[in-house]
Amino acid sequence: MSRRAGAAAAAACCLTLAACAGEGSGGDAGPGRTSAAPTSSPSNDAPAGDLAIARSQTRTDSVYPEFGNPLVDALHYDLDLTWAPDADRLTGRETLTFRATDDAAQVPLDFNEQLVVSSATVDGAPVEVSVEGNDLTVAHAVVADRQYELVLEYAGTPAPAPAPSQRADFTQGVGWSITPEHETWTLQEPYGAFTWYAVNDQPSDKALYDFTLSAPAPMSGVANGVLTSSTTDGGRSVNSWHLAEPAASYLVTVAFGDFQRTDLSSASGVPIQVWTDADGDPLPGDTAAAPDAIDWLEELLGPYPFDSFGVLVVDNESGMETQTMVTLGDSAYSLSEAVLVHEAAHHWYGDTVTPADWSDVWMNEGMAMYLQGMWEAEQEGTTIVRKIDEWADFESDLRAESGPPGAFDPARFGDGNIYYGPALMWQELRERIGETRFFEVLREWPAREANGTADRREYVDWIEETTDEELSAFFDDWLLDETTPERD
Repeated sequence: MSRRAGAAAAAACCLTLAACAGEGSGGDAGPGRTSAAPTSSPSNDAPAGDLAIARSQTRTDSVYPEFGNPLVDALHYDLDLTWAPDADRLTGRETLTFRATDDAAQVPLDFNEQLVVSSATVDGAPVEVSVEGNDLTVAHAVVADRQYELVLEYAGTPAPAPAPSQRADFTQGVGWSITPEHETWTLQEPYGAFTWYAVNDQPSDKALYDFTLSAPAPMSGVANGVLTSSTTDGGRSVNSWHLAEPAASYLVTVAFGDFQRTDLSSASGVPIQVWTDADGDPLPGDTAAAPDAIDWLEELLGPYPFDSFGVLVVDNESGMETQTMVTLGDSAYSLSEAVLVHEAAHHWYGDTVTPADWSDVWMNEGMAMYLQGMWEAEQEGTTIVRKIDEWADFESDLRAESGPPGAFDPARFGDGNIYYGPALMWQELRERIGETRFFEVLREWPAREANGTADRREYVDWIEETTDEELSAFFDDWLLDETTPERD
């Protein structure tokens, strides 16, 4: 997520909103690319073939343990969703293929009781389910390392859940939101996907996704991945989307609205789509600069890690690095080129490599903020050292208010402490180990851990091994100390 830069922004850097203004530049329009979604048949064995890439080492979250359960390793979500704007009603058919990590008498998932389940089966046999609060329980015994297919049919009017944050752009909550025009969008960091589908809502559990989104025309549905088919028949639009790489639930997006689509392409050939309001500018703000953002990041971080990139503009004030299809609010801030750079940077740091626990969200935001700072410095004709000096003026206040970046106050998720402190830390590391090794670390980590998850210990151990430096105390000081370490 991105965060506003500057002393005024010292109070809170966004979870996934990038910050700052920048001049946009155009990209060459080109045809969009589509590909057929592969099919896979669930079996009773451990995941193989296309689903093996989605096998995860699940865990109980240390910050928000009430969401997610390590018993479930979700492998694939197939979400067939129909939106009825006249009634603000969502009708869903969900097919979840999952692996059980242990023997258990029942299966726990996150799901909101505002949605009513009308039918449930496991491997084709009817089962009983119960929903209380945000917890769904499936009355079906499971065996460790066996694969199962849960099918749920449900309907209702989703509503956002309270956010564990003090940020102004979280006042509407997290999860599914409905606009006054009966369009929809989602924002679900650190959780909230449970407001519209049954999910293991914790970042260590990444899964593959397919979406079939139906709505009355001219409204249409947009989601992550590649648009594999788009039809309009009998006054209804149906869009099908396929996400070829596993994603954490907080990185999933679905929106229904009256959209127009513009196709662009990066210099390296990454297909880029911009989806925005059909009655407005087809490339609002700096969205035409999306190819430039990808080009700039590829020079630093290596090839873009996914099949496609996109920008979905919705009626809010936030920005989120939703995988392959970033979700940006319709505001000058959210649509700035700096935010595009920040959210695109998350595709290397946060999306292809995802923190296994929310205590390590600094791994995402600190690096995206640092890269944003590098980009801003270039645009302003200054240096990253001077930019870091500006940020250092207020970083200690953020740390005092919301806690150290690696041990933040759980009620203040997404505050500036997880952005600016780690950004300062990366500059200190750069000066300590030198340019060559620093940029080697930046490039090699996402490539090494592609489509995986990691925690602080794994990350620090790898950096120490790669740089041949003893850095445990350095990272502990920057991430866990109540006061900002002295800078060199």
